[in-house]
Amino acid sequence: MTTTVRFHELGGPQVLRLEDVDTGKPGPGELLVRVEAIGLNRAEALFRAGAYIEPVKAFPALLGAEAAGTVEAAGPGVTGFAEGEPVSVVPAFSMNDYGVYAEKAIVPAAAVLRRPEGLDAVGGAAVWMPYLTAYGALVETGGMRAGDTVVLTAASSSVGLAAIQVAVRAGARPIAVTRSPAKKEALLKAGADEVIVTRGHDVAAPVLELTGGRGARFVFDAVAGPGVTDLARAVAPGGTLIEYGALSGEPTPYPGFELGMPALNMRTYTLHETTRDAARLRRAEAFVASGLRGGAFAPAVDRVFGLHEIVEAHRYLEAGAQIGKIVVTTGR
Repeated sequence: MTTTVRFHELGGPQVLRLEDVDTGKPGPGELLVRVEAIGLNRAEALFRAGAYIEPVKAFPALLGAEAAGTVEAAGPGVTGFAEGEPVSVVPAFSMNDYGVYAEKAIVPAAAVLRRPEGLDAVGGAAVWMPYLTAYGALVETGGMRAGDTVVLTAASSSVGLAAIQVAVRAGARPIAVTRSPAKKEALLKAGADEVIVTRGHDVAAPVLELTGGRGARFVFDAVAGPGVTDLARAVAPGGTLIEYGALSGEPTPYPGFELGMPALNMRTYTLHETTRDAARLRRAEAFVASGLRGGAFAPAVDRVFGLHEIVEAHRYLEAGAQIGKIVVTTGR
């Protein structure tokens, strides 16, 4: 029996329960991973509350798609992984099918990456999702290159911080957006060229000022909602507004018509575009691993909780005060 976090109804952090569950054996294409650390993601809070892009299909439900640990067993047909090998699990599956909030978890082998030497379990749970998201959206999909300007909302999140460093590595200019003046220095230290502090829909004016009136080639937005109209004003002609999150929880309009039909590209992006495509994932893994080896990239961990503190960890996640990743350890 394995200590596992499950929930039996939709709701706030208080619906999460620690339960003893029979993990079973890995099936074809699966690995059994002994979990040491778990990376928390805002998507998990939305899934738990019934507000995610994918609804919960059945109860009791599992949570979690980011973890680090060691391989315990391989299912039929899985090769290339050794028992005891340090690995990381990346989001490449539905939480209706798998979940890693547990001391042991069965996951698809296709969602498992070897953990680079020198990266501990906490780092291994914190580093992949942010950098794979930023690389996949901005470099692989967007084609970001040297000289581009990219505006990053929710910049103090783990993805925001990774996107700053991905932009710097590509030779682009990252402009960070945050609601908290207290986070400005941390964002500058992380590599942001400029930081815009705002609590309203007033991003476009400072971006236009910082870019000589042209705007940014990319706006990488985690918030969505009505604020996208202001963000669209900050996009240079022919540039792209990329929506990779919906933290506002409000309906999101298409701003092109209201703004007079400018040369605006607008698209959504999810990490699964990268992690469910084997070729893209290989390229992304190589990019991130290279950055880790060279010291350009590093896990950004805000706070570490124990698995028994999962309710408190989710409350902290929803408070939004963190700079970087929240990680939960199993004590293994």
